[in-house]
Amino acid sequence: MDFTLTEEQIMIKKMARDFADNEILPYCQEWDAKDTFPYDTVKKLHDLGLMTIGVPAEYGGSGLDHLSQGIVVEEIARGDAGLATTLAASTLLAADPVYVAANDEQKKWFYGRMNEGDLAAFCLTEPGAGSDAGGLSTKCVKDGDDYILNGTKQFISNGGVAGLYTVFATLDKKLGYKGHCAFMVDRNTPGITIGPKEDKLGIRSSNTTQVIFEDVRVPSKNLLGKEGEGFKICMKTLDLSRAVVAAMAVGVAQGAFECAVKYSKERQQFGQPICRFQAIQFILADMAMQVETARLLYQKACALQDMGLPYTQMSSLAKCWAGDAAMKVATDAVQVYGGYGYSKEYPVEKYFRDAKIMQIFEGTAQIQRLVIANDILKE
Repeated sequence: MDFTLTEEQIMIKKMARDFADNEILPYCQEWDAKDTFPYDTVKKLHDLGLMTIGVPAEYGGSGLDHLSQGIVVEEIARGDAGLATTLAASTLLAADPVYVAANDEQKKWFYGRMNEGDLAAFCLTEPGAGSDAGGLSTKCVKDGDDYILNGTKQFISNGGVAGLYTVFATLDKKLGYKGHCAFMVDRNTPGITIGPKEDKLGIRSSNTTQVIFEDVRVPSKNLLGKEGEGFKICMKTLDLSRAVVAAMAVGVAQGAFECAVKYSKERQQFGQPICRFQAIQFILADMAMQVETARLLYQKACALQDMGLPYTQMSSLAKCWAGDAAMKVATDAVQVYGGYGYSKEYPVEKYFRDAKIMQIFEGTAQIQRLVIANDILKE
């Protein structure tokens, strides 16, 4: 196996890391404190082509392979997980149903809007349907050449700033999974309203809201796949995106780890830097093992995707391990800082809060274990 990145991947990694160093890290604590969505920084990401990394080259996007996409997300998350969430939720998660199921005309429309600067949002979760993705209540009713959508989506990343939505609804809840449909929806369609912005523990620079659909007419041509294929499209999307969430978690862990190493060399106790003490060295060694293992898992999942090989189990392995690793590493980073780690003046406090969501969104750590176990037993 070759673990060496290509010259293009190394260049992309450097570009994303430089952007994080120069355009994110100096400002992200202010975004966090003020609960601010960084429009200007998102625009800069778009101008660099990083907000369209999920758009295939034939449709005017960056055309990056899945591994390169993960590398970009990791580096941006190392700067700010909220901004990485904005990026990944738009160009990857929300766009993946289009990648999975859209025809050429649909791709031209959706990707064309993204190339023009529109953000996108993935509308699956509802007030009563989180881990139970099959328990949708949002209704879609066929009416002539349109479908009429009614329902409320909850905790939608980019919900209040997106110009495009991929929306999952059911023809009839009694049909279960077989009644699910997926749609591309223009934000400006009459009947769409945005709920209050969530006041979150972490990833505070990302925009998270309810999206409410009241008698929203969507043209039949915006149906992705066929009626009843929505659940299949959703599962394929989540399989793809989980490796990217793992990459995001690695970015959080890497950022916290770098801070802890730097601080341990500067902080003096008992007449010497605390990195000289074996207790601190063991913590740093454990952190390094967690980060590197998580990175290898997400990169393997992405590589399997690029090779066209089965990747469902590996994506869940990566997402589950990396989410837990991010939480563990960020917690250890706070411990290395001691009392200062508990202060908002220092960056590890923010990494600690940002890390927790990595164990929750896009399938909780417990759901990932179910996916992994089911795949093992199926074999």
